[in-house]
Amino acid sequence: MLTRAGVYKRLPTEQPNPRTRDIDLASTREIVRRINTEDRRVAPAVARESIRIAAAAELIARSLRFGGRLLFVGAGTSGRIGVLEAAECPPTFNTTRFQVQGVMAGGRNAVFRSREGAEDNAEDGAEQVRRRVRVGDVVVGIAASGVTPFVRGALGAAKRLGCRTVLVTSNRRSTMPEAEIVISPAVGPEVLSGSTRLKAGTAAKLVVNALTTAAMIRYGKVYDHFLVDLKPTSRKLRLRGIRIVGELARIGPQAAAKAFDEAGGSVKLAVLSLRAKLGLDEARRRLAAAGGSLRKALDGR
Repeated sequence: MLTRAGVYKRLPTEQPNPRTRDIDLASTREIVRRINTEDRRVAPAVARESIRIAAAAELIARSLRFGGRLLFVGAGTSGRIGVLEAAECPPTFNTTRFQVQGVMAGGRNAVFRSREGAEDNAEDGAEQVRRRVRVGDVVVGIAASGVTPFVRGALGAAKRLGCRTVLVTSNRRSTMPEAEIVISPAVGPEVLSGSTRLKAGTAAKLVVNALTTAAMIRYGKVYDHFLVDLKPTSRKLRLRGIRIVGELARIGPQAAAKAFDEAGGSVKLAVLSLRAKLGLDEARRRLAAAGGSLRKALDGR
């Protein structure tokens, strides 16, 4: 039987990379070239997981559509990627802070200051999930190694509570039966052995970007390629909202700004009111009847 040390030694993320041997003897330019060469392996590896990424995105979209939530769980770099994704969803897609959440091993302070030992606490992972989820939510564990106890505990608790579960890992041999869907881009050994903030981290970021973006598109947060459900919490986002209203309603900037402001900063409401020639109250009712989808509201579905 393998010891825990033996298990970790055999992980793909811990293997030496023959392409970066003696990198400490290379010039700075050569170091950067080798890093970039390795990075080019990431996108194709993620692309090979497209079917599983799409399946997970469908789970997330369906959960959100019926009032469920999305929870990212991880430790170290993986945890920070989940926290970042959760933080980006409210301004980008106008989600609430409860709809998409990030849980970091070691708590909030570990986002800024490393607490590596926190990843070994499976019970804490389970407890963090039990405090937050309910039946029908989706919990996405992010664990480059595929064996992180905190993530395993979290996914196990989520599954027992009736949640759908997903694991994002760089270990194709990961055995986490707690995960319903396993997304495992095979990025190969890191430039620096075991430093999963590199290719494994990049792969995880690409995967969670695809998960949330695809899910939010399916959820009706996007029309064409425009972010029609953005939250105008800054000057940049307000101006973006006005530009989208102008583009979709085919009107000038001043008229777009007036419509946007009258609609309370809602791109969808402003566009529907202008294009369907509806008062704001009627446009609001039609949008609600369409489940918040501007596409369906404009098509009369």
